[in-house]
Amino acid sequence: MDKKIIFSLCGNMLTAFAAIFFLPMIYAEFVMRSPRLAILFILLGVVTMAGGIFFIRLGRGHKRRLRAAESAATMLLMYPLLAIFGAIPILLSGCLSPVDSLLETISDLTSAGISILPADAPYVLKLWQSLLMWFGSLYFLILLVTLMPEVSGTFGLALSLHGGQIFSPMFGQMFSMARRMVRVYVILSLVSFAMFKLAGLNFWDALLMAMRCISTGGGNFFPSAGNIYVEYAAAFTMLMACGNFLLYHRLIYTLPPSERNSAENIFRRTANYFKRLKQNVTDNIKKFFTDSEIKTVGLILLLGVSFIFLSLFRQEYILDGNQAFRYAFFHLVSFLSTTGISLPGISDSPDFDRFLIFLMAIFGGCMGSPTGGLKILRVIILAKVFKAEVRKVMHPHMISNVRIRRVVVPNKTVGNILNFFFLSAFTLFICAAILSFLGTTFSKAVAISTACLTNVGVLPGICEPLDFLTLSVAGKFFCMLILIVGRIEIFALLIFIASIRFKRRYRERW
Repeated sequence: MDKKIIFSLCGNMLTAFAAIFFLPMIYAEFVMRSPRLAILFILLGVVTMAGGIFFIRLGRGHKRRLRAAESAATMLLMYPLLAIFGAIPILLSGCLSPVDSLLETISDLTSAGISILPADAPYVLKLWQSLLMWFGSLYFLILLVTLMPEVSGTFGLALSLHGGQIFSPMFGQMFSMARRMVRVYVILSLVSFAMFKLAGLNFWDALLMAMRCISTGGGNFFPSAGNIYVEYAAAFTMLMACGNFLLYHRLIYTLPPSERNSAENIFRRTANYFKRLKQNVTDNIKKFFTDSEIKTVGLILLLGVSFIFLSLFRQEYILDGNQAFRYAFFHLVSFLSTTGISLPGISDSPDFDRFLIFLMAIFGGCMGSPTGGLKILRVIILAKVFKAEVRKVMHPHMISNVRIRRVVVPNKTVGNILNFFFLSAFTLFICAAILSFLGTTFSKAVAISTACLTNVGVLPGICEPLDFLTLSVAGKFFCMLILIVGRIEIFALLIFIASIRFKRRYRERW
């Protein structure tokens, strides 16, 4: 394992992380009128930058090619490293203990958004919390196009990269793809911010909500609750976050027409350009709505909203049709995207509704999204495998292949996805057993393990922020590990452990 390349990647990410200290510094200086607090954030940014430069220097002379073991090690070590620097503002505020500050920071970076900050915490801390969520999902999307295909590509991720997405383990190519993903994420964040501004929120509230919803971080911050426009802006942003960002990347970068050299005059050339642009827009819209994952998300939402809508009326919980639709649609999108934002009264809703919401959190969004959960693409493949097996029983001589986007899924990938479901269930069982051993009740251990592994953070009436605060110190540290494993998936941890064991055996033989 090349440690230098790990140091270099950690250093580059730390230097990028130092930039987000700039925004709370602006808020402290120009809104709070607190120069001392502004100076504090500047100093923390400088310290973080210095740490990044230090790691970059340690990584000088590294190889230009990344292997699976190095990718897994980087993914595992980066979150604790970022959390150490990110927890300092929360710790210095005195709102949480050191362990709770670290738990809050890791939950924000992994977009779980447990939000154990007190309700009366300073607004600047809520801004910092939102920035951690936003940066954490940006980091995950960068992993999605750089390191994760090397680690878990055969577990379904490679299918999302089909059709124009190129992954290369070479260092320079990874940086090029990462810059493109950053641009896509920033564009969607700005679209979300504009929607919240149009919904009537002020600048800072709109910024915080945009960062929390597009990152699927969520939390307990929701200004103007009950405002129909804010609710729909949040629902649309969370629905956008459910989508495949790799698909967004392909659609955005294929939208502008290619330049054509011709002897035509400028008017004819302009007319042809807009004609090709119109054709590209039409083709991209068709590609988007014919994508198998997007269609499945639409079907799940349609069925879910219908069931909850009927349940609310049958049990006379909500009798207003418009309010019932908003309630059902908002919560289904919120938990399908594993954002976990809840409207008041959800804890008292019918048990069937909460079960359906819990099921949404298990499913998660599309494969190339910053959401948690199992991911829709894997669920689709699992359903198609069952269908193919039933056909094979009825017609023994029939050869049936599993296809996604008209592409045959290799048998190795199908087998790995089946292994993924087994590993997920086994991991949930082990995590719940360990939490029970550490003093948590069985029901709470299962709920906390599910909330951490799916990165939804909270489940109404099942797992609340108070449940995390009442854990023992060992239980809190274990939850941090579950949050990281749930974010980068279990394969990275297994590959990292396997590489260490292989290295030890190699040394023993020699």
